[in-house]
Amino acid sequence: MNLKARNPESDDANEVLINRVIGAAIRVHTELGPGFLESLYEEALAVELRSLSIQFERQKPVPVFYRAQPIGEHRIDLLVEKAVVVELKATTSLEKVHFAIVRSYLKALGLNDGVLFNFAATRLTIKRVGREFHSREIEEEFSL
Repeated sequence: MNLKARNPESDDANEVLINRVIGAAIRVHTELGPGFLESLYEEALAVELRSLSIQFERQKPVPVFYRAQPIGEHRIDLLVEKAVVVELKATTSLEKVHFAIVRSYLKALGLNDGVLFNFAATRLTIKRVGREFHSREIEEEFSL
């Protein structure tokens, strides 16, 4: 695993980057509105990010390991500046599983910051996601 230690300078840089990505997503949603497929929002957001000279990778494959054995891979919608995971949805509402998925991407990459967008809502839904997952949430979810 590639865990990064928290660094106040990189945290500040990530904060600026996340705000720029959120601004780009807001522009996409303002222009297109709800009702399109997720893939169209991804393409439009890629156009916006390029126009802002923000580096990103689309549909980035990330291997998943279990007991040091590769068992498959994730495909991340957008990895921005090798620092922020961006997950796009076009669904009626976000569910707990969407947050869990972003956290799993963060864990696989050893990153701490993610953003989850839902473009299907009348107003763009924007949720920040960190890699931390509270054990109380796990206990409630699985009734341990």
